[in-house]
Amino acid sequence: MFNIDQLIDIVNKKVENIQYPAEPQRLYEPIRYILSIGGKRIRPVLMLMAYNLYKDDVESIINNAVALETYHNFTLLHDDLMDNSDVRRGNPCVHKKWDANTAILSGDTMLILAYKLFNAGVKNEKALADFIEATLGVCEGQQYDMDFETRNDVTESEYMEMIRQKTSLLLGYALKIGGVLAGADEEDARNLYEFGEKMGLAFQLQDDLLDVYGDPKLFKKKLGGDIVENKKTFLLINALQLANKDQKEELVQWIADKNANPDKKIAAVTHIYNSLQIDRLTQCKIEEMFSLSLKSLDKIKVDEEKKQELRAFANRLLGRKY
Repeated sequence: MFNIDQLIDIVNKKVENIQYPAEPQRLYEPIRYILSIGGKRIRPVLMLMAYNLYKDDVESIINNAVALETYHNFTLLHDDLMDNSDVRRGNPCVHKKWDANTAILSGDTMLILAYKLFNAGVKNEKALADFIEATLGVCEGQQYDMDFETRNDVTESEYMEMIRQKTSLLLGYALKIGGVLAGADEEDARNLYEFGEKMGLAFQLQDDLLDVYGDPKLFKKKLGGDIVENKKTFLLINALQLANKDQKEELVQWIADKNANPDKKIAAVTHIYNSLQIDRLTQCKIEEMFSLSLKSLDKIKVDEEKKQELRAFANRLLGRKY
């Protein structure tokens, strides 16, 4: 069995060694850039880990795994542009370092390269169908996220479904595809997906929480960005639901004020979150999703010893501080 760090090293070496055409430079340089500035490599590592539950030749599916990482980074180029974000992983976003048109076209190219990489990997019609479903689902989730920008009545269930598609679905399919490529039966493949999906929900909820309550010394961007951008996060949705009349009016005023001082807005909204114990509520939801994910992992029919790396990965992911 490979450990987490060994698999991360395998993925990083593959990413570093992909040879892109030299020209047009402005098309391929942003791709090299976004793939070189870090990232946790969660999705490809999960695919390799799931495969490794059943087989040891993990490098045989490295193209399939890196295809998922390439697709994920494609979504970041376009997502950052749509959100008009400035920073990604502590570095300028592609549309800031170059321009919007470059982010669009280089992103489109990454999407095509992702399918090309997957097709260059182990051939499996079921795995390819899952890859297509995963990539389509993320786009659907992004559309829901955009739709929520103009609504103040988003429910918790709507939000959970949005982040399921936009974030956790890709984690679930990474694990499922790894299992499918290794010959896992349908029951194991389903439980691998459920493990990843629920872990992904916990991961995104933790992102929401860390954006407000993270350690500013460790965070690579300024805390409170979601508050400034009026992101309909788990925290804001529940605050709007639980707030009394005065608190709700204040929240709505801050959301509507396009010229609000960012620091004052963050402080005021965080004060309301604190008074409603939104941080505690969010942490409880994170723990609920994490518990469900581990129950699915328990059902996978391989020796418990082989599942220890997946447990360790999940604990590392949910124990992060930034």
